[in-house]
Amino acid sequence: MRSIPSIEQLRQRPALLALEAAYGRPAIVDALRAEAAAVREQSAAVPDEDDVIGTIERRTIQRLASVTAPSLRRVINATGVILHTNLGRAPLARVAAERVAALSAGYTNLEYDLAAGTRGKRDVHAEQLLRRLTGAEAAVVVNNNAAATLVVLASLATGREVVISRGELVEIGGGFRIPDVLAQSGAVLREVGTTNRTRAADYAAAIGDRTALLLRVHPSNFRIEGFTERPSLAEIVGIGRRFGLPVVEDIGSGCLGAASSTAVAENQAHALRDEPRVTHSIDAGADIVLFSGDKLLGGPQAGIIVGRQALIGRVRAHPLMRALRVDKLTYAALEATLEEYAAGREQHTVPVAAMLAMPLDAVSRRAEALAEALRTRGVQATTLDGESAIGGGSAPGATLPTCLVSIEQAARTANDLEQLLRRQTIPIIARIEHDRLVLDLRTVDPLDDERIVSAFESDKGHGTRDKARDTDNSACGPSEATE
Repeated sequence: MRSIPSIEQLRQRPALLALEAAYGRPAIVDALRAEAAAVREQSAAVPDEDDVIGTIERRTIQRLASVTAPSLRRVINATGVILHTNLGRAPLARVAAERVAALSAGYTNLEYDLAAGTRGKRDVHAEQLLRRLTGAEAAVVVNNNAAATLVVLASLATGREVVISRGELVEIGGGFRIPDVLAQSGAVLREVGTTNRTRAADYAAAIGDRTALLLRVHPSNFRIEGFTERPSLAEIVGIGRRFGLPVVEDIGSGCLGAASSTAVAENQAHALRDEPRVTHSIDAGADIVLFSGDKLLGGPQAGIIVGRQALIGRVRAHPLMRALRVDKLTYAALEATLEEYAAGREQHTVPVAAMLAMPLDAVSRRAEALAEALRTRGVQATTLDGESAIGGGSAPGATLPTCLVSIEQAARTANDLEQLLRRQTIPIIARIEHDRLVLDLRTVDPLDDERIVSAFESDKGHGTRDKARDTDNSACGPSEATE
């Protein structure tokens, strides 16, 4: 093998010079040195000087693209799981994303009182909208719902007892457990009832001089069926009023209120039948209600605390608020999302609400169009009945009827096809059912349907394609799925 040109000579090649604006000279030099060293070790494999230079240039470009690629990337969620925790839960509404972009590029009045011209408080942002939408006296926002539970218990119950049903000692995502969060707050756990049956009288019997509050936690990621009993929130509130104790309810999911249209009501009635509404909890007399911003609300990750002015004031004053507070980007996204609810537009503009509201026939039309587009490109694609999941620890076991696009190729397994989609520039995350790759368009932005088609167009020449069928491949529709 002939000698390798110097690093500077290699750097002067047009293709690499053109990359300096994007990567910077030091990064290109480092990549060239690494690839030149690798080629020297493999000299027998690239004996020709032109091949050597071309190999180093090609590998350098590949290395630069690899090492500088961001680890957090946009993906297309074709799994049908609306609140997919692994994929970032709720996608933001476009207006929320635009608000974040507009406010992140400059200064804001995050902690500045524009009317008085003096320092202000950040925790006032989004409060007016939250009060309006929930009916609560006050509201404050922290960085997630576990943080909301922590700071509320630390503010109201440190060193004292918190009464909670054994059936509500849930474990949330990542292995975090309610008892552990409660212990970190400094409060003392007082369990009542049994795993499957707790009565209102159990709460009353456990109250003593050290009792600080009654805590009710919605079992959002599991369901106990059979021989069960659980007192209503109204019953617990009644006990709290009798003993002069506040009642705190953690509902988790962030469902603001009842569906506001017939279409949404039809789709959500069954799937969300067991999900508590924030407004209902406030109306029932809960003193504080906690819920997530990035679940059914469809906003950014946040823990939202609403309730009585005096109690929220104590939460605001606690030192933990400094550690758990949110930044200007969260407030921007949250306010923009709440504005959509206040205007009654959420079913059309907030992706999670729109996915929940999407009627089966709308999903079916898109699925048929996608399957047809794939068939015209030589891909064997059919449609069939399926189910979309809520996900994100909300509405456990509840599903929505959907229409799936099933893709098969004689020369490829379902795993091969799944990897093909996952390797796209914008990865497409699908699911495998009964050894078939299936796509659920309920969770796919309609603007991304064409990207799915393009993924198979870019794969032409690899594997065997089955010819498009002349028969009707439709296997799902609104009438079949609703029978």
